[in-house]
Amino acid sequence: MTDTRGPQPQYEGYANGPLPGEREPAQGTAGPYHPPQAYESPASGRGATGGQGVRLPRTGARTTPRTRKARLRVSKADPWSVMKVSFLLSIALGICTVVAAAVLWMVMDAMGVFSTVGGTISEATGSNESNGFDLQSFLSLPRVLIFTSVIAVIDVVLATALATLGAFIYNLSAGFVGGVELTLAEDE
Repeated sequence: MTDTRGPQPQYEGYANGPLPGEREPAQGTAGPYHPPQAYESPASGRGATGGQGVRLPRTGARTTPRTRKARLRVSKADPWSVMKVSFLLSIALGICTVVAAAVLWMVMDAMGVFSTVGGTISEATGSNESNGFDLQSFLSLPRVLIFTSVIAVIDVVLATALATLGAFIYNLSAGFVGGVELTLAEDE
């Protein structure tokens, strides 16, 4: 194929000398390559380039950090996640209720409250042919724990349902007014 472009101008750097791969290294530069620097290095000093030197930190900088704040808006509460969290929290509350009732019953039994109050009630309700109401057999530990467990299960169901319903109601009202605005600040 023939070159039809005509004579091409020579590049100035290559017109009189060898190509970059053909050049011999200079005799005085045996050290490593140092690229040009935007600012002079601290070792060369300030006086060499007329006052242009290393940047120094500002002296009037704040000593106390500024607290960042962000204003956020809770525009929607996911009912499914609200239901899961409220279910787990109400189960924990139910377990605490059963344990607290058992501990309270044991403390009251150790103090003799049931025997004292039971004696008073049996005297007040008793007659010549019957002994009256027996409070100690009615308030036995298994019966108290069963009653407390039933109350805890009802509490779990009601708390979960009410929290989920509350999430739906919140989403409806947040659609009208935009939701609850929060201001969050970073700890110092």
